[in-house]
Amino acid sequence: MEFVKAPFPFMGELRPHALGITYWFDPPTMPVPYEVVVRLTGRRLDVEGARTPSDDFVVVATLAEVRPTSGRTALTQRVVGKAPGRWHVTADALARVSSGGDRKEVVRLPSAEAVGASTFTAVATMRAPGVLLGAWPAMVGLGVVMAIILQSVLARVHGLASGKVLGVALVASVLGALGAKVYYRLTHLKERARPVFSGLSVQGFVIVATATFVVGGAVQGLAVGHLLDATVPALLVGQAVGRLGCLLAGCCAGVPTSSRWGLWSSDRRVGTRRLPVQLMEAAAAASLAVVTTVIAWRVPPSWAGLLFIGGLAGYVLARQLLFPLRGLPRSTRHGRHVTMTLAALTLVGTLGAALVA
Repeated sequence: MEFVKAPFPFMGELRPHALGITYWFDPPTMPVPYEVVVRLTGRRLDVEGARTPSDDFVVVATLAEVRPTSGRTALTQRVVGKAPGRWHVTADALARVSSGGDRKEVVRLPSAEAVGASTFTAVATMRAPGVLLGAWPAMVGLGVVMAIILQSVLARVHGLASGKVLGVALVASVLGALGAKVYYRLTHLKERARPVFSGLSVQGFVIVATATFVVGGAVQGLAVGHLLDATVPALLVGQAVGRLGCLLAGCCAGVPTSSRWGLWSSDRRVGTRRLPVQLMEAAAAASLAVVTTVIAWRVPPSWAGLLFIGGLAGYVLARQLLFPLRGLPRSTRHGRHVTMTLAALTLVGTLGAALVA
């Protein structure tokens, strides 16, 4: 067992505090599926005066559908609303599976104990084994820089003023980030509000950024179709790099697996072998970025804007194909199939139009 710690000492001094406690275990060999239940009992050590309810806790963490072949697993539980300080925590765990009726087959897992300190709530909430704090904004920032550089180069190929394109791109980046946040909130109304860099949807970014390029390009006197064609490879590069940040930050994680192609990673709560769907999406975006860059560089389309539509449709199709591999429930029953069909038809249509052109 281990405590979540702040990467820098000054973060541990910030308030409010919470506890992040990780229990590691090797899944026992049992019929599947089975669940693991961990009972955590905590007692604060540096208490002055009479003890209060904020100096003790008992919480139960449950992990359903554990696979015995998934390898070493880390289950992280957060405890909020308790006094900051040093804590002694013990963990008692068991694995159980229904064996018919109300009977359950139970296997006790090794107990564990540790002494550690509470930390800043944002750190306790965001950090876990396999999660690198700050990786997502760092990689997204790198992706934005690379995207702007590529867009600037392709803008010159399409005869666009680089300075004007850069100005529109910077505005589109800021407004796109706001659009990503708003889109996520509108599609997740039942969830609590999240920190600034958590709870963003790439769909919202693309919608708002594209609208900004169309309006901003027209205001700046740029050929909007050619601007969009120079932009789609940049968007794909940014997405490819940003998805690497998702893997390191524990977001958009794949489903647990026992496959040899699995990669140990975390969704900030459970660290286990998972399908590396973030890497798969990054690879798809990078491949499309290469293809669209070559086309934009060597063969500027006579039908300006066609490359943007085709490139975006290709990415939407690849993204929807990968969605079932993510460990997130779908919000609609038929939305994915409808989106896939429309994206595929759009891609075929743009390819046909390109051949005609």
